[in-house]
Amino acid sequence: MNLWKNHTLSLLMLGTVAVALPACKKKEGCTDPSALNYDADADKDCCCEYATLRQFTVTDLGGGVNQVEGETDVDFTFSSDKKWLMKGFLYVNSGATLTVQPGTIVKGDKDSKGTLIVRRGGKLNADGTASNPIVFTSNQPVGTRSYGDWGGIVLCGRAPHNQPSDPVIEGGPDASFGGSDANDNSGILRYVRIEFCGIAFQPNQEINGLTLGAVGSGTTIDYVQVSYSGDDSYEWFGGKVNAKHIIAFRGWDDDFDQDFGWQGKVQWAVSLRDPAIADQSSSNGFECDNDAAGNAASPYSQGTWSNVSIFGPQVSPAPNSLYKRALHLRRNTQTRVFNSVFAGYPTGLYIDGNSTQANATNGDLMFRGNVLAGMGTAIDAPSGQTWDAAAATAWFNTAGWGNSVLANNSDLMVNDPFNLSNPNFRPDAGSPLLSGANFSWSPITDSFFTATTYRGAFGSEDWTAGWANWDPQNTPY
Repeated sequence: MNLWKNHTLSLLMLGTVAVALPACKKKEGCTDPSALNYDADADKDCCCEYATLRQFTVTDLGGGVNQVEGETDVDFTFSSDKKWLMKGFLYVNSGATLTVQPGTIVKGDKDSKGTLIVRRGGKLNADGTASNPIVFTSNQPVGTRSYGDWGGIVLCGRAPHNQPSDPVIEGGPDASFGGSDANDNSGILRYVRIEFCGIAFQPNQEINGLTLGAVGSGTTIDYVQVSYSGDDSYEWFGGKVNAKHIIAFRGWDDDFDQDFGWQGKVQWAVSLRDPAIADQSSSNGFECDNDAAGNAASPYSQGTWSNVSIFGPQVSPAPNSLYKRALHLRRNTQTRVFNSVFAGYPTGLYIDGNSTQANATNGDLMFRGNVLAGMGTAIDAPSGQTWDAAAATAWFNTAGWGNSVLANNSDLMVNDPFNLSNPNFRPDAGSPLLSGANFSWSPITDSFFTATTYRGAFGSEDWTAGWANWDPQNTPY
């Protein structure tokens, strides 16, 4: 009997062990999906590894100056109680926001080509005020500042472009741009000055004053001045970002360069050029391409502009010979310009390329309600193309479009627009610019545009007053 009991007990113990064995064989691994080494097959949690969040390296240089370098995965603030010196390429990574308080002075280190780069998914919130603008400027002393003392500001977004794959942004930064979110938000630039920026980081790879790579329409750009840029003052590479109240002052290359299918809108933009300074690639007010090869690639570059004033170099008896055109529309662009004035260039409107001319003929490229003044040649086209100068002029003069040509800059009756130290862009009484604006054309009937009676960027109000700076060379930052 005892033997039987012992045998039964042994069997029960063996069964218990058998039941327990699977629990001993649980696979150990990281069960946290947010970890770097997450194992979906793991039953028992252990050994999770997490990414280390990168943060800017900040060094107190004394005298109220903080040097900042590197990249950040976390939010950071440039506070107005300090001055901030950017050393090298400064990256704001996806998920992080760099906030710059009103009145803050941010400088770029010259030797390391200090540049601020916001990668896709990151944000720059630089929201100044008219009385307390934010200034990004040179670190050089008063009287020695110059073009290209630092890199500039680069925003990369997730809006569409027309390239076959997402490109790396021009100028050398490690940052790609593009996506499918036309409303993507890269932050706010409002009441911001960007001065002595724009460098050739490597051949044919320049950083502009403000570079916008596939930036979406959720981004705010309003009251921004780019001054003394060593390349383009502004360049758009695709995207749908809009802008209002923007200034290009004494730039080196083009004022407003548009590529890769940018389809945003701009109202109230002004540029003023130094007659002595131009780029070897030819300096223009507008330079507009669909892409570098003029491909029939969508989305097409179809930036829409109203109330622009371009004041070029032709106020001087002998401007730099590298100046070319107020508008160079080329490479299959579909740019649309309304209610604007272009003055003082060797050539005014230059419509370049059979595809571009076809876009003009079929109404995809539009130029209406505009004034050309003080041009060496008002309207032109290259030889050997569908249009010659006469055909381009006939198109410009289409009945009902409201375009006109004035022989002299003075015929505009604008107060003092070519003054490099204290310009006044407002029309005088009796100026032809005070009337003639038309907002009935379909591209400018939406709510973004405010209907005005005047053409050009200014009526009676000077929206540059109080925050713009026409003499940053001698400002004691």
